Amino acid sequence: MATTIRKVQLWKCEVENRPGALDSVLAPLAEAGADLSIVFGWVNPADPRRATIEVAPIKGKKVTAAAQSVGLAPDDVPVLVVEGLNRPGLGHQLAEAIAAKGINMSFVVAQVVGRNYSAVFGFQSADDVTKAGRIIKSVLTARKGTNRKARPRKKKKAVAAR
Repeated sequence: MATTIRKVQLWKCEVENRPGALDSVLAPLAEAGADLSIVFGWVNPADPRRATIEVAPIKGKKVTAAAQSVGLAPDDVPVLVVEGLNRPGLGHQLAEAIAAKGINMSFVVAQVVGRNYSAVFGFQSADDVTKAGRIIKSVLTARKGTNRKARPRKKKKAVAAR
């Protein structure tokens, strides 16, 4: 899988926290032909009677109209979606590189399926998302092992011929 880094506009709404709330938001989008790659939902910790739902992408007139009809609106949190081939320690490498440049993440959600990962990073400003994109790209394109501490090589044991 090729690595991709792209800016995404999340759409967000607040709903009553009840069975079927997510369905009531997603059904009109599905009927309009939305092909969502991101769906977040969580209960508001300050008011457990309310929940927040975020989705992306919202593209085209029909899908936009359906999104607006259920109360979805563009969120103001700048977001990057990063996808590629997973490797051990990659999440740490990305977090470390972003932190080293003084950039604070608003949120991150990541998962690995098979050998591939998908991560959604939220930032505090458009400037931060642009800087983070460059940082993430540099980490992902660095040769394997360049961001790791050098480890001494193990000596191979000689095997006696019989």
